[in-house]
Parts: sequence; C-alpha cells; structure tokens
Amino acid sequence: SNCFSLTFIFCGSAALKAALIIQNWYRGYKARLKARQHYALTIFQSIEYADEQGQMQLSTFFSFMLEHYAHVHKEELELRNQSLESEQDMQDRHDYVDLIDVPDSYNGPRLQFPLTCTDIDLLLEAFKEQQILHAHYVLEVLFETKKVLKQMPNFTHVQTSPSKELTICGDLHGKLDDLFMIFYKNGLPSESNPYVFNGDFVDRGKNSIEILIILCVSFLVYPNDLHLNRGNHEDFMMNLRYGFTKEILHKYKLHGKRILQILEELYAWLPIGTIVDNEILVIHGGISETTDLNLLHCIERNKMKSVLIPPMETDRDYDTDSKHNKVGVTFNAHGRIKTNRSSIEHLPKHEWEQIIDILWSDPRGKNGCFPNTGRGGGCYFGPDVTSKILNKYQLKMLIRSHECKPEGYEICHDGKVVTIFSASNYYEEGSNRGAYIKLCSGTAPRFFQYQVTKATCFQPLRQRVYTMESSAIKILKERVISRKSDLTRAFQLQDHRKSGKLSLSQWAFCMENILGLNLPWRSLSSNLVNIDKNGNVEYMSSFQNIHIEKPVQEAHSTLVETLYRYRSDLEIIFNAIDTDHSGLISMEEFRAMWKLFSAHYNVLIDDSQVNKLANLMDLNKDGSIDFNEFLKAFYVVHRYEDLMKPNVTNLG
Repeated sequence: SNCFSLTFIFCGSAALKAALIIQNWYRGYKARLKARQHYALTIFQSIEYADEQGQMQLSTFFSFMLEHYAHVHKEELELRNQSLESEQDMQDRHDYVDLIDVPDSYNGPRLQFPLTCTDIDLLLEAFKEQQILHAHYVLEVLFETKKVLKQMPNFTHVQTSPSKELTICGDLHGKLDDLFMIFYKNGLPSESNPYVFNGDFVDRGKNSIEILIILCVSFLVYPNDLHLNRGNHEDFMMNLRYGFTKEILHKYKLHGKRILQILEELYAWLPIGTIVDNEILVIHGGISETTDLNLLHCIERNKMKSVLIPPMETDRDYDTDSKHNKVGVTFNAHGRIKTNRSSIEHLPKHEWEQIIDILWSDPRGKNGCFPNTGRGGGCYFGPDVTSKILNKYQLKMLIRSHECKPEGYEICHDGKVVTIFSASNYYEEGSNRGAYIKLCSGTAPRFFQYQVTKATCFQPLRQRVYTMESSAIKILKERVISRKSDLTRAFQLQDHRKSGKLSLSQWAFCMENILGLNLPWRSLSSNLVNIDKNGNVEYMSSFQNIHIEKPVQEAHSTLVETLYRYRSDLEIIFNAIDTDHSGLISMEEFRAMWKLFSAHYNVLIDDSQVNKLANLMDLNKDGSIDFNEFLKAFYVVHRYEDLMKPNVTNLG
C-alpha cells in the first residue's frame, strides 16, 4: 500500500506540474494575443485621430481660403449667392414635405403623423429587412424633430428613480445592428424606459440615416423620455469626410440635397448635454479648465452650424464707407460657398471654443489641461480639472463618449469620469465590445456589454486578432506609402554609408518624425520591413508590396503622393467651389484653389506640375475637370497575398 501511495503521489505531482506548465503557457499565449490586439487598436486609433486632426486643420484653411476667395472672387460669389435657396425659404414645411408625393408603388413603411409607438415598430421591422424609408417621410420626421428641438434648452435635466432607470448610450456611428442589440437587451424607449443617446449617431457606418430616423421618431413619440445630445459628428462638415453625406446622396438621389439642408439646421438645435439627478453631467467629449456651464446654458447653440468653421469677423469690423469691404462667406450643408447676410449668425469666438471643448476633449491620467494634439481640437484634461469643474458646479460624475474602448466602457479619474462607447466592432470585426450604462438615483452605474456578430459561431481570439492585425497593417501601409518621398529622404539622411540599411532605432525615429502617429514602431517593425541577421532594417522594404496607382505615367511621384494624402480635404474644398453641383470645376478655379491650398499647407510642389496633370486629366479638353473622378484616380494597390502571413503575424 505504501508503494501504491508513493506512485499515486508521484503521478499526481507530475500531472499537477504538467497542468501548471500548460496553464502558464496558455496565460502567456493569451497575454501575447492581448498585446497584439492592443497594438492593432493603437494603430486604428492613431490613424483615426490623425484624420480628425486633418479635419480640424481644414477648418483653419477654410478661414484662410474664404478670406482670399472673397477678395479675389467677390463679384462671382455675390452673383452665385442669388441662385442659392435661402434658409428662410427652406424653413417652410411646404418646400420640405408637401411637394414630394409617395407613389402607390412604394412598398416601404408608411408613417402616420402624429407618430405613435406603432411607427417605431414599423420602422424597426422595415430596417431589419433593409428597406429604405421614402424621402417624404424622412423630411417630415426631420422637420418635426427640428420643431421640437427648437423648444428645448441647451442642457436637458432628467430625474431617475428605482422604477425609472435611465439608459445612456454612446457613439453608434451608423452601426444599426448595435442599436437593434441595445433595444433587444434593454427594451424599446418608453415612458418607463428612458434613454440618452450621447452623440455621434452618424458617419463611418453604412446605416446612419436609419439610426437617425429611429432616434428622431422615438424622440417625437417620447419627447420627455428620449434625449439626444450633439456629438462632434453631428456636423455637416464632418459628414462630408466621414461618409454620411455620401450615404444620403446615394440612398436619396432625387431629394438628398434637401435632406442635407434640413440636417444642417437640425444638428444646430440638438442639445449639447444632459444633467441627470442634478449630479451627473452627460456630454459627448469632455471639459477643459475654462469650461463654464453657466455660459453653456445660455449660448445660442443654433448658431453653431459647424465646429469646423471658425467664427468670422464681427460687424464692428465692417466699414460701410469702404470700397474694399470683405464679403462674409460660409458653407451650407453639402459644402457649397454662400454669402452671409450678417455675422450675427455666428457665435463669438469664446463661446465657439466652449462648445469645441465639450464636443472634442478627452480625459488623460496626467494633471492639467493641454491641447488635444491627437485630434487637433479640444483639450486633454486631467483628474485635477475634473475635480475642479465637478466641484464648482456641485456635480459628482462626468459621463462622456467620443473614444472607442476595447470593453465598450472605461472608468478613470478616481471613478469621476466614465467613457461609454456603443458601436461594437468599430474598427474591425472583433476589435471591441459595445456597452451602455443604466443609472438610478442613489446607486452605482451598471454597465452592460455586447458584441454584435453575424457569424453563427464566435471566432476564437486568435482569429479575431489576426483579422484586426491584417486590417490595421493595411491602413498603416497606406499611410506609409503616402509619404514615400519624405520617408525616403529621411532614411537617406540617416544612412551615411549609403548601405540601404538603418538601425532599428534610426528607422523608428524616421517613421515617427515623418508620420507623427505616436506608434510603437520597434514592435511593429517585423510586419512592415525586412530586418537582416544583425538587426538592421532594409529601409526601402518599408514600401514593398504596395504602391499608389498613377492616373498618368507622366505624373511625378511626389505630386501623386500629395494628391493621394490630401484627397479627402481636396474633395471637400472642390465641393465648396462647385456651386452648381455639376461635379465639374474650371481649370481656372482648380489652379486658384491649388495655389491657396499649397500655400496654406506648405506643399512644396511646383505649380506647373499640377497644371500639367490637370490638363492631362481634362480628357475632352473643354476646360473643366470632373474633380471626383480626378481624385478617385489616386488609389493604393496592395499585393494582398504578401500583406501578412498568419505564421509570422505578431504585433507584440
């Protein structure tokens, strides 16, 4: 029996040891996968914020452009403005709705006004079947929503109770399946089930209009129990870059421009925040050390048509006796230039800055308040700023959205700041969970997570991480190739021996210095470049397996890269001067705009190169360029089979 006991103990200890080895291996394996997932998310977020920074920089260009454009083309602008429909004309319901008939052949949902909960159900079922709501109903819903929003204060005050918990949702970004999931798990909006949707309903996803219509209809049915806050993407200038404008014009080819016009007005009337139980502040972005809630309660929010159009000069700067008066200029919903009647349509600069801060700011662990260099707008605010502002206004917590979080939510600043993000799979399938919060007076917030998938079987973590990595490396390589000329010069300056190789640290320095993405380049190097046995980087391999297609072979590489890099900005700018919506601009307009653009962005390319390329792209030689086709001609080609190999993929 002693022998049996010893054998049992020996076998048992061996099995335990084996189990511990397997357990440690698995923990290490899972930790490495999580690290790789983190690096992929870092790439996505860095590029997302760099794009937003570009959009904010574009706003300063608009001021520069309008000043020069108004000076150079004053008569032309005044002439063109006469043909534009004024906002006063468009405010008439007759122009919005009554002139558009719904044909008998239309088999989508038909809404009955005044709306009821039956209409919400009707919409949900129709959108699940991918039906399109007729433009007549879209316009009527938006028009009625704007009417109700105009009666609302800047901040909505909401009270909760044990029998009436409040659900707060963050960014949805056009991801309709996430909204369906929230309603499935948490129930539809009602008098006993109130909601706050904290901005960024639209852009990026393909079902922004469906989300917006569901939220607006629910708001019209339950105006006291469904609350809508403005996000930084409830902004027609953001929509031009991030997809909502194109979605509208694609789904509503006949009446899309009219829908965009009323959306511009509706955005401006959205409340900018919610205060729950007089102790929780709910805003989209964040705060700064100068946030003044008393001032924000009083701001004429409807004057903030776009945070990306800075305030113009005030009337006191307008000399009525001068022969050289500047024409006040702004944009309308699809980016067209128009002349302002009066500068009273704009907020004063200090009020504009207050709204920028609450829509664009992000919390950070470091004390203080400093510029949000990642996004280019708003600020980074630390725990001390949070405590100062909350204490000043007798508040206990700030709930905000605006940032994708892997788990759908994040708590920071000693529990005083909560980030909630409701768009799951935001960057890629499996990249993040979505979440919502339930609040009840006197109890701690409760968090509910989910992740939408169309797969019948949830992919294992390894496969989800690989998918994320592939997508992250793909978009990062596109950034790299768009700066090939600049990077090559930087590499060659470091390569004193002309060997074609740099140390890893030299290569990483060049990548960060040129791209400015604040990424862990050393960790990413194995997926981006070839490294020799001595650990040196063959730097020209940074551009392997990818190139930008040239529309004409005569085009210089530097010019092609520049046009590719700035194609989104140029598309918005060209739309601004395409006042007849033709999609064409004259060669003269093209040259004039390029001169302004290159001067403001410090683009060191000879104008003759651009002129030559424009002439080549004027295929029928009529003196005009189809600028959308012109910009589409610059695109990246990947050799997908070599992009990433599963057995070597490892961002960690």
